[in-house]
Amino acid sequence: MKNGIRKLLFIIAIVGCGIMGANAQELGVRFGDISPGNVAVDAVFSLERFNRIHADVSFGKGGVGAYAIWNFLYRQLGNEEINWYLGFGPYIEINDPFWLGAAFEAGLEYEFDSVPIVVGFDWRPNFSLVQETRFHSSGFGLNVRFRFGK
Repeated sequence: MKNGIRKLLFIIAIVGCGIMGANAQELGVRFGDISPGNVAVDAVFSLERFNRIHADVSFGKGGVGAYAIWNFLYRQLGNEEINWYLGFGPYIEINDPFWLGAAFEAGLEYEFDSVPIVVGFDWRPNFSLVQETRFHSSGFGLNVRFRFGK
C-alpha cells in the first residue's frame, strides 16, 4: 500500500511539473537546502510587474516537497539586470513524516541580456506547523532558470 501511494504521488508530481512548465515565464532548477532533497524543479509565474509566484517541486529521500512562494516585492536593484525579492507562502513535504508549514524568501537574481538565463541566490527559512512545530533557518539556494520571453 505504501509503495502504491508513493508511486501515485510521484506521478502527480511529474504531471504537476509539466503543467507548471507549460505556463511558467521562467523554468529551471534550484540547488541547496530543499525538503526533501537537494535539487528542485524551479518555476516563476509573473502576476504583475512587481510581484510573482516562485514555485518549487523537489524529489528525494523517499518523498516529494513543494513550495509556492508569493514574492510580493520584486524590484530592480540599481540597474536592469539585478533584481531583489521578498515573499512568503506555504510548503508541504509528503514523506514519512508529513510536514506542512510556511516559508519566507529573500533573494537576489541576475538576468543576462545576451542569453535568456536568470541566476539567483535566495534564503528560504521555514516554520513547520504540522508533524511538529519547528523553525528551520538554513534554507539557502542557487536558482538557474531559462526565461521565456521578456
